[in-house]
Amino acid sequence: MASSCWRPVRRYARMNKDINTTNNKNEDGGGGSDGGDDDALLWCRDLEKHCYGELSFAVVQANEVLEDQSQVETGRDATFVGVYDGHGGPDASRFIWFAQQNGTISEEVLRSAYSATEDGFLSLVRRSCGIKPLIAAIGSCCLVGIIWKGTLYVANLGDSRAVVGYERRSNKIVAEQLTTDHNASMEEVRQELQSLHPDDSHILVMKHGVWRIKGIIQVCGANLTLSDFYRNAYPGKNLFAVSRSIGDAYLKRPEFSLDPSFPRFQLPEPLRRPVLTSEPSICSRVLRPKDKFLIFASDGLWEHMTNQQAVDMVFNNPRAGIARRLIVSALNEAARKRQMRYDELKKFERGVRRFIHDDITVVVVFIDHELLHKKTSVPELSIRGFTDTVGPSNFSILQGQPVS
Repeated sequence: MASSCWRPVRRYARMNKDINTTNNKNEDGGGGSDGGDDDALLWCRDLEKHCYGELSFAVVQANEVLEDQSQVETGRDATFVGVYDGHGGPDASRFIWFAQQNGTISEEVLRSAYSATEDGFLSLVRRSCGIKPLIAAIGSCCLVGIIWKGTLYVANLGDSRAVVGYERRSNKIVAEQLTTDHNASMEEVRQELQSLHPDDSHILVMKHGVWRIKGIIQVCGANLTLSDFYRNAYPGKNLFAVSRSIGDAYLKRPEFSLDPSFPRFQLPEPLRRPVLTSEPSICSRVLRPKDKFLIFASDGLWEHMTNQQAVDMVFNNPRAGIARRLIVSALNEAARKRQMRYDELKKFERGVRRFIHDDITVVVVFIDHELLHKKTSVPELSIRGFTDTVGPSNFSILQGQPVS
């Protein structure tokens, strides 16, 4: 059945980089001359092969505990990318882990996979909330992309983003956003929320120039005892703004309401209907010869560069290390906004850096069209972002197994 085609699994024990973040280079040396080679919180795999070309993968940590989780699965017949941007803690983003157990892909299979992941995490919340009540306030954005038989499938919850760079006849590269940002900063999202909650005057609250859903402040693993400078250095980022997510159980079901001992998460009135949804936006696209590459990234990248700036950088630079180059560009911009240099930013420890930039995950997937209809020999690998963990992939679709 479609609902059991993919299964989420927990991988808490695998996050060894939360303890040891000194190895930020890949097995071939990583690093580079873009300024990020000595950033102890920046991890990368500069260039890997997949069945339709090559890819570059990088992650930088800002939170005390990394909340961005990610996976890349490569094989003979398909390529999978997952970017899971957690908020309130890492539990939800660590829980999300797609493992394909059937031999086909469709929009309905993706929808069922998201539903199964949401149900699985809410079951975990139900089992855990007695000893860890705040797990009910933890959630994650979830961006997934799959290339299979020349077609790209993309599904998204939250404000991570997938962008394609395609080439015009004039040799100009153009950015096209494939996903919808489920964020209250978007007018269409605010309209959607208001139409779903016409009798709720608190569904959207504007404060300090930022729209908040239910007026909630979502603490993102930050140390609130730091100086006023750091407390105010990144305005808006602690405001709850995503309208779709995995988790955030207390905003979806009354059974997960938090008691008054957690005043940050008290709603103005009892929950009568879900405030957030886990229904993903899904699209598919037959890849065309002019489609040159795809960028999958958490919102930490897009806060500091536009879609067009990102595709221009990918188009005009070597493939190797391009994901790291994008992150370093974003970090330079984040530092500039705080009137400092990236070299100074690097000196801040995780947790403190969260007040200057977010965790950022970037995966750039290059499409070599001459490979789309060929059987190419590539490693069937599962790569986990930031953990230096690489193993065989268990996606049956990647090995071309028949539908069961």
